[in-house]
Amino acid sequence: MRITYLFDPLCGWCYGASPVVEKLSQLDGVTLNLAPTGLFAGDASRPMDSHFAAYAWQNDQRIARLTSQPFSEAYREQVLGSTGGLFDSAPATLGLVAAGLTEPAHELEALKALQRARYQDGRNNSDLKVVAEILAELGFTEAARRLQSPDEELLDTYRNRVSAARADMARFGAEGVPALIVDRDGDQRLMRASALFGAFDALASQLHAA
Repeated sequence: MRITYLFDPLCGWCYGASPVVEKLSQLDGVTLNLAPTGLFAGDASRPMDSHFAAYAWQNDQRIARLTSQPFSEAYREQVLGSTGGLFDSAPATLGLVAAGLTEPAHELEALKALQRARYQDGRNNSDLKVVAEILAELGFTEAARRLQSPDEELLDTYRNRVSAARADMARFGAEGVPALIVDRDGDQRLMRASALFGAFDALASQLHAA
């Protein structure tokens, strides 16, 4: 079974789902494919202002209540409070793609680290320099080096992966992220976000019954 995980590294609901996604990656017979959608990247980014910060924090509290994932005061003050900056997932997505190119077996680990740095440690991973620092600290030395001066292979891979993820969203009618596309022997179907926020055993049963 191949599971394509549609997500954005700055999506709070995706962070909330991360423990379940990690468990999915550990299921026997399952290959997990990370598909960053660029939902908040580049042209889809927006300024970080007080109105958006308040909206995001309110939404984050709902996620925390549902999933028990922590959203720290450091995140509230240092990330949401950094008005005048950007809410832009392109740097974190590019960092994840760099990690995937250099150490593909550990790409999910890189995603978790980037999420944890933002939501728990209060580090603004809308900044490419911060993303490079996070990856270097985790041991993704080559990925961090490539972020300092992104080469054409890295940029092309970024564009291709985001384009493929967006095409999958359109093809399966996914209205947002997180979402899963389950491929079992060529039979593909979309599982919506709600499947990631219930009991994991129920999700595993759904997958095996597919």
